[in-house]
Amino acid sequence: MKIGLIGLGRMGGNIARRLMKNGHEVVAFDRSEEAVQKLAADGAIAASSLDDMRGKLDTPAIWWVMLPAGGPTEDTIATIADKASDGDIIIDGGNSFYKDDVRRAKTLAEKGIHYVDVGTSGGVWGLERGYCMMIGGDKETVDLLDPIFETLAPGMGDIVRTSGRIAEQVDPRAEKGYIHAGPPGAGHFVKMVHNGIEYGLMQAYAEGFDILKGKASENLPEDERFDLNMTDIAEVWRRGSVISSWLLDLTAIGLAKDEKLEQFTGSVADSGEGQWTIDAAMEEKVPANVLTAALYARYRSRVDHTFGDKLLSAMRFGFGGHVEIPQ
Repeated sequence: MKIGLIGLGRMGGNIARRLMKNGHEVVAFDRSEEAVQKLAADGAIAASSLDDMRGKLDTPAIWWVMLPAGGPTEDTIATIADKASDGDIIIDGGNSFYKDDVRRAKTLAEKGIHYVDVGTSGGVWGLERGYCMMIGGDKETVDLLDPIFETLAPGMGDIVRTSGRIAEQVDPRAEKGYIHAGPPGAGHFVKMVHNGIEYGLMQAYAEGFDILKGKASENLPEDERFDLNMTDIAEVWRRGSVISSWLLDLTAIGLAKDEKLEQFTGSVADSGEGQWTIDAAMEEKVPANVLTAALYARYRSRVDHTFGDKLLSAMRFGFGGHVEIPQ
C-alpha cells in the first residue's frame, strides 16, 4: 500500500522504514528537509509540502500524521482535510486526547473523510521490535488498512501463547500485537490508560530502587547499612523474577552504563496521558490511587529530585528517547 507519512521524528521515521522494508510505499514529509532527504535515501518518495504529497498519493489517499499531540496535530489534520478528497483516510498515530479524536471523526465524516486513531507503543525500538497498536475507527476502514498495521505490529514472535484463549471468541490480531479497539477515540483511550499504567509501573521500580539505595544511609545503625549494587540487583531481577519486564530491562541497561545515573537530573517530564487517565478515572468514579500518586511524583520531581527520579528519566530515555524538563 502507499501511505503519506507526516512527521519523521523518533517514531515517524522508523514507522516509515519498517513499512518500506516490508514492501509498502511511503511518501514522506516533515518540516525538516534534512529528515525528508534522509528517509528518501532509504527509499521513501520525498514530498516538499502537503500539496506535493497529495499529488503523489493514490486514490483514496492515506495520510498518517505522526506529530506531537495538541496544536501540531490539530493544525496539520485541519490542513490535510482542506486538501483531501472524498473517501480519503487520515490516521493520527500520536498521543492525542481521545475526545479530540471523537470530535475530529465527526467533523471529517461530514466531508466524506475517514478518521482512524492509532495508539502506538514501541518507542525508538519499534523499527526492530515492531509497534503495539490500539486502533479506533470504523470497521471497514480499519480492515482496509490491515496490511499496514500487520506490517508494523511485532507479530507472534516467540512469546508463549496465553493459556485459555479460545480462538473463536477473541480477535486473532491481539496475538500479533494490534487490535481494533472500537470506534474513533477508542484507540487513543486504550493507549492513554496504557500510559497511565506505565507511570505506575515505573514509579514502583523507582521507589524500590530508592529504598535499596537508601540502605547505605549514615542515618541507619552501622550494622544495618548495606552498600548494595544497583546494577547487579536490576540484572538478577530480569532473570526469572516475577517482576521482570521490559521496563526493568531498560532499568538494567541504564544502570549498567552508569550506576549513579549522573547524566540525569531527575526532573521527570510527562506527555499528558497520565493526567488524562486520572481525569477519566474521576469521570467514571473509579479509584486510581497508584496511578494518581505516580503522576504527582513526577510533578514533585521537578522541584525535589531523588535517585528514583533519575531512574524514571533513564527509563523514559531508554524506551522513547524522551529528554528531561530543562532546569
